[in-house]
Amino acid sequence: MRAIIQRVSKASVTVDGEVISKIDNGLLILLGIEDADEQDDLEWLSRKIVNLRIFNDSEGVMNQSLMEHGGNAIVVSQFTLHASTKKGNRPSYIKAAKPTVAIPLYERFVSQMEQDLGQKVGTGIFGADMKVELVNDGPVTIAIDTKNRE
Repeated sequence: MRAIIQRVSKASVTVDGEVISKIDNGLLILLGIEDADEQDDLEWLSRKIVNLRIFNDSEGVMNQSLMEHGGNAIVVSQFTLHASTKKGNRPSYIKAAKPTVAIPLYERFVSQMEQDLGQKVGTGIFGADMKVELVNDGPVTIAIDTKNRE
């Protein structure tokens, strides 16, 4: 699994002109799933994201996690995170999981995030044409790949 984590002062996901998720403070997480991903990957990634100390404390130092900061999260599935650009100019998405694999893992990841965070997590709609808006706070953007844990 690959995730792009962005600390945001606000973010929203719109589908067909309707805002389906919106937060004012927290994390926007773009999640890419590949065929090799398993339950262990999503559990590890969820814990890592929830506990990342990337929010400022009272002294302006990035020393608080999402839980400590009291922020919210939105998770948006994004297969393009597994694009290969090694050959030619058209990206290949051969490593990205097909919907039959990706949808259940995406849903379980969101559930795991809700469990680890102790609150509801906003989502996109898998496979939909989504409009994602955000104001990156900092800016703070972090990429994590569960295949590079060590």
